[in-house]
This record gives sequence, C-alpha cells and structure tokens, in this order.
Amino acid sequence: MAAPKAPLLDAAGKKAKDVTIEESVFAAEVKPHVLHETVRAEQSADRSGTRGVKSRGLVSGGRSKPWRQKGTGRARAGGTRAPHWTGGGAAFQPRTEFEVKVNRKTRRSALRGALSLHAANGTFGVLDGSTFDEPSTRQAADLLAKWGKEAPVVVVATDAEQSVIKSFRNLDRVVVTAPGELEVSAVVWARSVLVTQDALEAVQGRAS
Repeated sequence: MAAPKAPLLDAAGKKAKDVTIEESVFAAEVKPHVLHETVRAEQSADRSGTRGVKSRGLVSGGRSKPWRQKGTGRARAGGTRAPHWTGGGAAFQPRTEFEVKVNRKTRRSALRGALSLHAANGTFGVLDGSTFDEPSTRQAADLLAKWGKEAPVVVVATDAEQSVIKSFRNLDRVVVTAPGELEVSAVVWARSVLVTQDALEAVQGRAS
C-alpha cells in the first residue's frame, strides 16, 4: 500500500507538489465507537455547571446537636441542616460536573481515525506557511476558494506563524488552532483540514 499523500499549497492556493504524510496517522483504522466516545468526552468537558445548590455540608449553621440522643421522646437528630429540616441542605443536587474519562491511548486512536478520514476523502491539505509574508484575510479567503474544499475548515498553525493565524482567524466558518490544542471533535466537525508544514510534525506526534 502506497504511503498517503496530501497537496502542499502556497499562499496563492496553488499546489506546489504532493507531500508524503505519516501512514500510521493518516491511514489508520477508523473506529466509530472510539470517535463517538472521545467527541462526547470533549464536549462534556466544555460544559459549565451554572446551577448552584447547597448540600447539608455547605449550608450555614446546624453544627451542634439540637437535643440529647435519648430521653426526650423525639427522634434522634445530629444537626438541624439535614434535608428534611427547614433551612437544611438539598438532598440530591443537580450535577455541575460532566467529565467523562477517556484514556490517552483512546484519544490518540480517535485522532488518528478522524485524520485518516480526511486523508482518504481528499479533504486534508498542507500549507506552506512561509509564503504568508504578512497577514491577509483576503489572501486566505482566495486560497480556500482555489483549494475548493467545503467549509467549515480547521486550520492548524504553530504560535510562531502569526501571519497565517491572523490571515485565517477572521474568516467565517474557519477555526484556527494550535497543534497542542487540536481536538478530535474539531476534526470530526470540519469538512476540511489544513495544517501548516511546521505544525504537521507536531500533529503527527500528537496522534502517534
């Protein structure tokens, strides 16, 4: 089986040549259940719990025992902030944490699968970031138009490639991210993925 390749694009959107990309990352087995599990975990991590309900441990007061244990004829009580007391804490608080645990091996497998789908469908490209001498949103828009791939597009660039980042970040339906922050959910959501040459090695290292 031939090693997978991707077009190398310059700032004008022209294909200079085809570059060989790592087979273990871009020709890996796609496991739908692993993709689903990882995307669900990432989306759950982005949720913020905005509801605040106090448990009996958070309600003020009620530290002392209201009456002695025996001899009063009343039910024993250890405090006045139990859920069945007026002013007590809530018995079953709504969840404010939605974390779903996915181990590192599974995340990497999911990222390989998502990238492999783009490579197989011809929606993965490599950008020569050095051809962007200065930030130009119009130039970035023309590049995507000449490339001819569907939006939304995820662009991966290193922090040093500020001209590339500033050129693409204001475009509609284009998300710019760093290699270390690339998430599986973003790759699955995107119809096309464009990675700079400098960021390609880091992306392959993150997935392998």
